[in-house]
Amino acid sequence: MSKTTVREGVTIDQASADAPRTAGGSRAFALLLVITGAAGLLAAWVITIDKFKLLEDPNFTPGCSLNPVVSCGNIMKSDQASAFGFPNPMLGLVTYAIVIGVGVSLLGRATFPRWYWLTFNAGTLFGVGFCTWLMYQSLYNINSLCLWCCLAWAATIVMFWAVTSFNVRHGFLPAPGWLKGFFGEFAWVLPVLHIGIIGMLILTRWWDFWTS
Repeated sequence: MSKTTVREGVTIDQASADAPRTAGGSRAFALLLVITGAAGLLAAWVITIDKFKLLEDPNFTPGCSLNPVVSCGNIMKSDQASAFGFPNPMLGLVTYAIVIGVGVSLLGRATFPRWYWLTFNAGTLFGVGFCTWLMYQSLYNINSLCLWCCLAWAATIVMFWAVTSFNVRHGFLPAPGWLKGFFGEFAWVLPVLHIGIIGMLILTRWWDFWTS
């Protein structure tokens, strides 16, 4: 007879050593995925709508174009805004919706195997890497800032570190004991530090403008 034990959100089928281990997240983790996914989806949706309006009317000014620095229009008109041959936010409409789906599944007490969590982690890693590239382009090549983009960046950073922390703590990503302990007690430190560094870069990039 198959015997199953549950410990700290991890289900292990003891009937077969080769059976994949599965894990479901806490309610807080699930809500974090839903909230960050919804924030990214909102940003992607607004940017997509404004992009279509801009295509219809080249003189259209998005609502978040507030000044020479905070200018979503400049971002949308750039080549970097269509890195894969179509508007970047259209990719966000799909990926952030997937994140929401995962979060809702966890709220329903769903569990997933190791390969699923690692694939999900790889997706968030791609997302945070792509956002980092877009940040650099925005600050140092396009020379403009988009507030909706900033919301998407922050949401992606938080979800990436949350998923990474989850995988490390559950042993899906190999890590020494001290790192597991760090993520268990101070999982909030890295996303706060990450977003703080970006905030400092934005502040220093246009320091003269902010202080004038």
